[in-house]
Amino acid sequence: MPNTEPRGALSSLPDYDSPQALQALLRAEGLAMSKRLGQNFLVNRSQRERILAELKAEPGSRVWEIGPGIGSMTALALDAGLRVTAFEIDYGFSRLLKRLFGGNDAFRIVEGDFLDTWKAELEASGPPDRVFGNLPYNAANAIVASLLEGMREPPRMIFTVQKEAGLRMTAGPGSKDYSAFSVLCTSACRAKLAFDLGSSSFWPAPRVTSSVVRMDRRADPVAGDDRAGFSTFVRALFSSRRKTLRNNFRAALVPLASVLGGESGAPTGERLDEALASLGFRADVRAEALRPEELAALFSALKRRV
Repeated sequence: MPNTEPRGALSSLPDYDSPQALQALLRAEGLAMSKRLGQNFLVNRSQRERILAELKAEPGSRVWEIGPGIGSMTALALDAGLRVTAFEIDYGFSRLLKRLFGGNDAFRIVEGDFLDTWKAELEASGPPDRVFGNLPYNAANAIVASLLEGMREPPRMIFTVQKEAGLRMTAGPGSKDYSAFSVLCTSACRAKLAFDLGSSSFWPAPRVTSSVVRMDRRADPVAGDDRAGFSTFVRALFSSRRKTLRNNFRAALVPLASVLGGESGAPTGERLDEALASLGFRADVRAEALRPEELAALFSALKRRV
């Protein structure tokens, strides 16, 4: 049975570069890795230091860490003088993190699913100066989208994600990776692939390559006054890549009414045709051909007509 009894603080930090040492620690603590939560530890110190350097955070900065695991990046961030709020979904890992770092006034932990807890933390403590995290592959898109749709993002965010997700986050119009998620990321931030991480940098080693994505807040965010509504609109237009923007729009008139509808009427295909013509777009244009700025112009034109 896993040991759930509280213990005293550990005398020293684990050897975060040694899979054998980490395995022994987990066994001693009665903890186990979870495939469901996508838990992989970054056991390459030089790569951890590269990620921290990408943050460009000054000592005393307030940072959010999403998915700290057992604290390899947390330890580096605290050593750099950062004030860390760590969001951890695994309560066993949370217990260990409290023992490792609970005596440090610059550390605090928020337990539970990040998607369920970050808004309350934002309301209680205000926005962070930076956000970073090694995101679980099965939840990375939802986590990034939740942040971009739900708050004014900090000047810089650094995320480690599966490379395919990183390509979507940074893709431009016309590319095979360009999607509604690309539009959300690049409309709010200047998103760039910073560097890749091979599977050997992690324990257990994943079967995919990971990428570190740097996201810098845009000075001129697209649709900044209604980012959540814009995101809903764009997702509808990208719902089927084989269809034109117009056909995807017609298939989503009911859900789009909540973000476009007004007292003068509901969204219709005719109003879309008028908006497309007013902006000089062909009626058979596909969403993946348009830049975020052009999609935002279409969104605004439709809201005026509806």
